[in-house]
Amino acid sequence: MSIRFTAKARRGMVAMTLAAGLALGVAGCGGGGGDDKPSPSASASKDSGSKPSAQEGQAEAPLAELKGTDGLLLQVTSAQRDAGGFVTVSGNLKNDGAESVAIPAQTSGDETEVIKHGQSLGGATLVDSKGKKRYYVLRDTEGRPLTTTGLTTLEAGQKLAVFMQFPAPPAGTADVTLQLPTFSSGTIKISG
Repeated sequence: MSIRFTAKARRGMVAMTLAAGLALGVAGCGGGGGDDKPSPSASASKDSGSKPSAQEGQAEAPLAELKGTDGLLLQVTSAQRDAGGFVTVSGNLKNDGAESVAIPAQTSGDETEVIKHGQSLGGATLVDSKGKKRYYVLRDTEGRPLTTTGLTTLEAGQKLAVFMQFPAPPAGTADVTLQLPTFSSGTIKISG
């Protein structure tokens, strides 16, 4: 069984996130300092078996490949700066091994608020070496990470579309390092 966050669901998530962020800003609750937290839940949906759209990086070389344990591979296909002040990193989590493998629990990170919402990629960070800042996966007001959730096991050769949303580094910053617990690090270029 495969879990997939479809392009249509991702666009809906981005629209809902933008609307929530704008509503928070209009209400005077978005004073900065990391208090702007969009409210939609980010969860994975079932794989329909359809091919990825051009927006998901179809037939393009990945921006980076991060190697994990037991044959796991995270292929980053896009890192898009959005108008709402965040960056959406999209890609595929793949099992390149010969046997099924459980997604390591460490990928969720170690924050209690994130862990209580199930296994995710909530432990991911973007590092801006030039600006000397680390950006954590965004969370909604209830602590749910804005990333693919419900991760369990990948069968041999199985690929799963994933995403992570982070606060956007300054506009002049294009190159950042993506870090995910139990995976190697990789430098990616933010577009948009």
